[in-house]
Amino acid sequence: MSVPVISPPPAERRIYNNRTLNLRSIRAIGYDMDYTLIHYRVDEWETRAFLNARERLVARGWPVADLDFDPDSVIRGLTIDLEKGNLVKPTRFGYVIRAAHGTEFLEFDKLRNTYHGVTVDLSDRRWVFLNTLFSLSEAALYSGLVDRFDAGVLPEVRSYAELYGIVSTTLDEAHMQGQLKAEILADPKRFIVSDPEMPLALLDQRHAGKKVILITNSEWEYTEKMMRFAFDRYLPGELTWRNLFDIIIVSAAKPEFFTARRPLYRVVDEGLGLMRPHLGGLDAGIVYVGGSAGQLEHHLGVSGDEILYVGDHLYSDVSVSKALLRWRTALVLRELESEIAATEAFRPKEEKLRALMDRKAALEREMAALRLSRQRAHGGYADAAVPPDVADRRIDELRGEIASVDEEITPLAIESGVLRNKAWGPLMRSGNDKSLFARQVERYADVYTSRASNFLAATPYAYLRADRGNLPHDS
Repeated sequence: MSVPVISPPPAERRIYNNRTLNLRSIRAIGYDMDYTLIHYRVDEWETRAFLNARERLVARGWPVADLDFDPDSVIRGLTIDLEKGNLVKPTRFGYVIRAAHGTEFLEFDKLRNTYHGVTVDLSDRRWVFLNTLFSLSEAALYSGLVDRFDAGVLPEVRSYAELYGIVSTTLDEAHMQGQLKAEILADPKRFIVSDPEMPLALLDQRHAGKKVILITNSEWEYTEKMMRFAFDRYLPGELTWRNLFDIIIVSAAKPEFFTARRPLYRVVDEGLGLMRPHLGGLDAGIVYVGGSAGQLEHHLGVSGDEILYVGDHLYSDVSVSKALLRWRTALVLRELESEIAATEAFRPKEEKLRALMDRKAALEREMAALRLSRQRAHGGYADAAVPPDVADRRIDELRGEIASVDEEITPLAIESGVLRNKAWGPLMRSGNDKSLFARQVERYADVYTSRASNFLAATPYAYLRADRGNLPHDS
């Protein structure tokens, strides 16, 4: 019997490897829920979060009732400068290449003067890194409020940092106090993007002998209803979403789940949400609340690189579990699909841009050589390769040729810089360099992919090899 040839998935559905990951050696796989196992319609969710927070600020007496949420005005991976009240996009080295104060982008000269000699260091409390899709409403609301603060209509606010604190607290209240999630529970079809492949991927992993674990910050009532809506209709027979997991942990309070030893409770009345403290092992079919990663490792009898955790939050899900526990990590970046599509569509122009840049570099090398030859002739300290008058004429010609090439390069370079998002450009690039967000992904995520269900095509037996790292001199 011939074995069918298995074609790789399309580029936007592949798993990309920063470090080699042998799934055969993984004994337990943990999953976040929101924006990981369940993907939401970002515009719908973030619009409701924005409007809910706006209503709270209006109730506070702030003149903000006319603020609207534009989902294209911000992207994940930006950084808030609490000192200047700016949104900035840094390179992997922390250099700011684009910035907006409030809703207005900084012109080149002002950008250079503001951030000359400044590098974005995420360990400095001046900077707030927006590393999850939940940050979009936060960034948009903050930008709009910076304009109001500058106009002097928010008299109780004394600084941009204080303004951010109010925005962050208000959005947290919108999430925690239930109104936003109540809207989602009332109409899940409006908010949830169905993914029929996800349940099968989890079934494959469980039947391959992996311990599959749900670890979510969402509370039990919300988790149960969302998972039931998103999963049960795609499962065979009498199976429900709960049959997919060996352990279910809700209200996990990540990142503290990974960093501290916290009390563990079990839900004893799921209808009423009644809980009692729990000691000892973890049983299948029981819903647990809180706890810690240390307790989970002890129960499973596995730790470190035998555990893979899959989540969408670069800090709460990925960097903490990697840095403190040495778990293997997978980051879900849904934007990767549109970013890859935009990059592929631009590829013919990218090749033209590269050819023009090579042409410009050759012209600049010739001009540099001619200028050196002229310098030597005038200085009399070495033989000139070209007579000074010939060098002068050719340098003038080269200036015109370079200017002509620049006219062709400029529109292509501008288009390249705004792929996927006209305001901020690609998620993973800042100008010609990697973005600071991409650098954090490299540092903490062993693999990254556009959706958790992409593990279906990989299978639980895959050996995911990282490519050989490229260095500037490799080419």
